[in-house]
Amino acid sequence: MPSVTSTLAELEFTLYIDSNGQLPEEYQGKAGIYAIFDQTQTLQYIGYSRDIYLSLKQHLVRQPEKCHWVKIQTTDRPSRTELENTRSAWIAETSITPPGNGPDEPNWTQPINIKTQLTSEEKQALEKAAGQELEQTKILKKAARRVENDILTILQTRGLQTEIRFNPKLKENGLLDLK
Repeated sequence: MPSVTSTLAELEFTLYIDSNGQLPEEYQGKAGIYAIFDQTQTLQYIGYSRDIYLSLKQHLVRQPEKCHWVKIQTTDRPSRTELENTRSAWIAETSITPPGNGPDEPNWTQPINIKTQLTSEEKQALEKAAGQELEQTKILKKAARRVENDILTILQTRGLQTEIRFNPKLKENGLLDLK
């Protein structure tokens, strides 16, 4: 396929999770640009990647409720400038900045910060453990496992069959991201 040239409107919607519970595997190792839409096909995020499949998997874990449809344009010769220009053109085409390309961008592009999702009990336990690094690490890992289970439950409910593995080392720091 040549360089990225399609407008967003020209591209077909693809289910994020297909009827077999899989992500679009044909994009493994493929570079290009993609637009993610929610259940009502409202644009949520436009990104680009050297491995679209891995990026889609990351976004699904970070924003499971907002990843239902995707439009994808691949390229054989990815150029950051070309991909950024296409992303800008797609945003201009829709005349709105998707939430994930605005103030919500860290929620789409950064590991999940568990500390923002602590229960009041977990917050109190962390405060009690101030200065006790090992105890704080245990509390953060336990909270990370709770959030991880919540995410996996949502994805299981949506029928996802693709294996999801989180990086265990990051949990110690109160972060969740794929391995």
